[in-house]
Amino acid sequence: MRTSIATVSVSGTLPEKLAAIAAAGFDGVEIFENDLLACPLSPEEVRLRAADLGLSIDLYQPFRDFEAMPVPDLRRAAHKFQVMERLGADTLLVCSNVSPAAIDDDELAAAQLRSLAELAAEHGVRIAYEALAWGRHVDDYLHAWRIVRMADHPNLGTCLDSFHILSRGSDPIGIEAIPGEKIFFLQLADAPLLAMDVLQWSRHYRCFPGQGGFDLTGLVGNVLNAGYTGPLSLEVFNDHFRQADAARTARDGMRSLIALRQALGRTAHPAVPTGYAFAEIADTNALRGVLTALGFAPTGAHPSKPVQLWQQGDARLLLNATGDDPALISLGLDSPDPARAVEHAGSLLSPVLPRERAPEEAPLDAIAAPDGTEIFFCGTEWRGDFAPGGTVAGPITHIDHVALTQPWHHFDEAALFYRSVLGLRPQESLELPDPYGLLRSMAMSTAPGASTVPGTSTAPGMPTASTALGTPGVPAASGTSGVPAASGPGAAGGSDGRVLRLVLNLARVGAGDVPWQHIALACDDLLATARRLRAEHPELLLPIPGNYYDDLEARHDVDPCLRELGVLYDRDADGEFLHLYTVTLGRVFFEIVQRIGGYRGYGAVNAPIRLAVQHADGH
Repeated sequence: MRTSIATVSVSGTLPEKLAAIAAAGFDGVEIFENDLLACPLSPEEVRLRAADLGLSIDLYQPFRDFEAMPVPDLRRAAHKFQVMERLGADTLLVCSNVSPAAIDDDELAAAQLRSLAELAAEHGVRIAYEALAWGRHVDDYLHAWRIVRMADHPNLGTCLDSFHILSRGSDPIGIEAIPGEKIFFLQLADAPLLAMDVLQWSRHYRCFPGQGGFDLTGLVGNVLNAGYTGPLSLEVFNDHFRQADAARTARDGMRSLIALRQALGRTAHPAVPTGYAFAEIADTNALRGVLTALGFAPTGAHPSKPVQLWQQGDARLLLNATGDDPALISLGLDSPDPARAVEHAGSLLSPVLPRERAPEEAPLDAIAAPDGTEIFFCGTEWRGDFAPGGTVAGPITHIDHVALTQPWHHFDEAALFYRSVLGLRPQESLELPDPYGLLRSMAMSTAPGASTVPGTSTAPGMPTASTALGTPGVPAASGTSGVPAASGPGAAGGSDGRVLRLVLNLARVGAGDVPWQHIALACDDLLATARRLRAEHPELLLPIPGNYYDDLEARHDVDPCLRELGVLYDRDADGEFLHLYTVTLGRVFFEIVQRIGGYRGYGAVNAPIRLAVQHADGH
């Protein structure tokens, strides 16, 4: 199907918008009237510019407050049709009336729309009538269709807008009763599921398909079943998109439509990652003492790059001797078919990054996440690049999850990237208190039932986002008291039953904060590990306030040793969770976690404690 996007969806002047939209690979464009009115180019010049860029002008919009009025404004309509002839646009979007002067009379509305369609036909224009979710008398798509059917004119049809339909909770199955030839246009927008005024929701929080909570795959399926053959077009009102780079936003919009078409075709992800192969950290020497204290040891060195492999169990960290401060720079993800995973990423506009390698080195391709983190899809061949030094046994078994910072204006892009490129599915979202605002979290996972993972990020004076990827393991027996039952490596994770989890967090944080990243390490005996660290390296552990334990002991019957060791605790209906944090070095800190029973969360209830301590003590 052809693809289109409304110019209101991206930032810039109209010529800049058209260039960005064409570069992203769209077939056509909806011209938003304000963009044309503010443009120094004439309609004829805009038409030529679009044609030179390979773009058709699929829709001119919006025409407001026309139908069911005491006197229809056909003079204004005639002027719009003349502009459209000069512009080369053949379809006009007419929104349902919101004027207080509008009359609640469907027969009057139909008669006036028929008159409008007759005038439009003289100019070679079609009218696509759309029900606004906040329309004064017409706010439902089936109501709009009844009026169109009553008017009975070949140049009058309906425009279906996913936001106006799904924000009201309307069942889209009724779309299949509308003849496909009378669906003149389809506009698509997703949105987070918010409890707020629908007009404000629409004007500020729309996003691209796959970035919100609407079932757009189902709705588009209904439209196609009705026989619609027009373009899939994006119409997104979003404050962040209006400020972001137009080319990047347009490319993200195209990615959303590619992913939507794959979902409609029931195209399965060819190689969903199953866990972590490694996490790579840029580090001169600052982290080596911390890793040694945690039980890691160097087990290999790269033959041509300043990179060392540090390992404990199946937890593998690459220390890259570049940069000034520790920072997470890449993730290696275990993939059942790395080549197909890279090909799939490329189909979603995530090109393979250029990478130098010697002929004898393993071929390892990477793509870039929205924040610049390199994502590698790995088998086991990459380990051959490191001179073997054996494995290191210890209580840490594997990487449980990783938290990555995201700039605030890339939050929605990151959500779509991880959902489409890695095959993750969105889970529930929640808001966590931070000393300087709220941290809004959206969880994603390769398996259902996952809950939110706390994380954080910063950008002075502006909201930011962080992502967390995790691989919780196969549940072990659940502990029944405040002293958790031991869980072995199988409980912490393994090749069977692991899932990959991601959480996007959007927060308002204070100026000067560290854009934290953290790596969570799964442990099969956290209390023993905490005792050793408390005795040998107390300076590495994040101090937890006594007030936290006063409250914890009031809520749960927990062992007093948790207070003594600085271990945090959570439980749900399926199991228990123990975790502790190290102080931050550069941008990186570590979390050590133990999952007991079927616990699937990440101790989100404790995230505000960690955030407050990090802010207050500079950790």
